[in-house]
Amino acid sequence: MSAVPPVAAPAAVSKAKPLLAATDIVQEYLQPDGKTLRVLDGVSLSFEAPSINMLLGASGCGKSTLLRMLGGVRPWNVKTPTSGRVEIDGVPCEGPHPDTVMVFQHYANRPDLTVWQNVMYPFSFAEWKRRVPEKEARERVDQMLQEVGLADKRDQYPSQLSGGQNQRVALARALVLRPKVLLMDEPFGALDAQTRSNMQSLLCKLHAAHPCVVVFVTHDVTEALLVGDRVIVLSSQPARIIEDIHIPLRQPRSADWLMSAEARQLHEQIVGHLRATGGRGNLRVTV
Repeated sequence: MSAVPPVAAPAAVSKAKPLLAATDIVQEYLQPDGKTLRVLDGVSLSFEAPSINMLLGASGCGKSTLLRMLGGVRPWNVKTPTSGRVEIDGVPCEGPHPDTVMVFQHYANRPDLTVWQNVMYPFSFAEWKRRVPEKEARERVDQMLQEVGLADKRDQYPSQLSGGQNQRVALARALVLRPKVLLMDEPFGALDAQTRSNMQSLLCKLHAAHPCVVVFVTHDVTEALLVGDRVIVLSSQPARIIEDIHIPLRQPRSADWLMSAEARQLHEQIVGHLRATGGRGNLRVTV
């Protein structure tokens, strides 16, 4: 009787480094009265694959502080983070990172430049001149203006555009760099409901075409559920993670889905968590 050959042990599976990771982040500030204010308290997050990730919490809880930290924005003369670390592709991020781009609610388009020139503007810096030949940069700008629906506005100036169109310019200027990480700080918060809805749909469409890790700060529960692949709920200050929800339904999601039992349960779950924290900041539900 022949011996049964030994069963080979399964090969070890190597785990890829996260695209973006924050580990045990604590942020404290010294106040004028000499007391220490803790804004972030032991926050750990990891983003392994391209996705849209919503940082949700009441206004003032510390979302924007965390977002800027993920992008390497460091306030002058303040140790950031107080403890913990941020890594991009496994490498510590201790300052502005070329693969990370931020989009703010105030879109900061240069008023003296046309739409086309605003989107082309990042390529005027030495880092991007070195990375991208001018011909390719120009082709990217033309393509992005087509994708955000502003090709016919290329020669206009920001003052000639609506708020939603200006935010499209800012989004195009960010994505034209093809970043690994796109950080968005309540980018649609100042827009009217219809324009905000249009921008949310556009973001999902652009993300499908240009996959990256998006971290999107909001205090709008409806926006988080409609846009996010993942919703990370933060407590009131000092911010801690109180819920980390992965939404299985793929984009695009409709207003009808928001009325489904699944969405309503998620909504109640998130609002319940936020109310339980006792925060004083604002929380919004779009209707």
